[in-house]
Amino acid sequence: MTQNQILSSVKNAELVEIRRNQMIKGAITLFKEKGFHRTTTREIAKESGFSIGTLYEYIRTKEDVLFLVCDAIYEQVHERLEAAIDLENPSVTNLEKVIESYFYLMDEMQEEVVIMYQEVKSLKKDTKEYVLQKERDMVGMLEKVIVTCLPHEISKQDAELMANNIFIQGHMWGFRRWVLQKQFTLKEYIDRQIHYLMESLAIDRTIAKDKEA
Repeated sequence: MTQNQILSSVKNAELVEIRRNQMIKGAITLFKEKGFHRTTTREIAKESGFSIGTLYEYIRTKEDVLFLVCDAIYEQVHERLEAAIDLENPSVTNLEKVIESYFYLMDEMQEEVVIMYQEVKSLKKDTKEYVLQKERDMVGMLEKVIVTCLPHEISKQDAELMANNIFIQGHMWGFRRWVLQKQFTLKEYIDRQIHYLMESLAIDRTIAKDKEA
C-alpha cells in the first residue's frame, strides 16, 4: 500500500497533497496530546482547518490518517539521511556525519517517533507491513553507509546489527531524554555514542581522519 492507494474523491493531485499535508500536521498535534484511539476524525478535521465533510473527500477512515502520518515521518527521516550521505567520498568522517545528522533529527522528531511506536500497531496488516518496511529501509541506508565508509571489511551480519543499534540509539534519546538530559547535552550524547561505536570497531578515529586528509 502507498499514499496513492488511499482513495480520494478529489482528482486534483496537487490539492490532495496540500490537504493531506494539513491533515498530517493536525493529526500529529492531536495524536501527541490524546493518542490515536482517543482522537476523532471530527477533531482532526477541525485541527486541519476544514470540515468533516471535506476531510472525507481525501481519506476514507481514521486509519488512513494514521498511515499518512507514519509515511510522512519516515519520508522526512529518509530525506534527511539521504542529504547527509556522501557515498562518492566514503570515509569515517562521513559515517560520523550521517550518525550525527540522524541523532539530531531524532531529537527534533522525538514526539513523532513516540507516535510511531505507540500507534503503528493500530494499522491493518498490509498498511503495517508497508510502514515497517519503511523502517527496514532506513536501517538499510545506515547499513550501506557503514559498509561503504569503514576503512576495513565488516561482515553483513555485523553491519546490519550495527545499523540497528544506531537506529535505536537515536530513538533512545527521545524515549529516555527526561533522564539522559540530566547527564548529557545532546552533543555529548552523540559524541559518546559515536565514540563507543568506533571503539567497538577498534578504529582509531585520529589515525583514520589523518589518512582521510
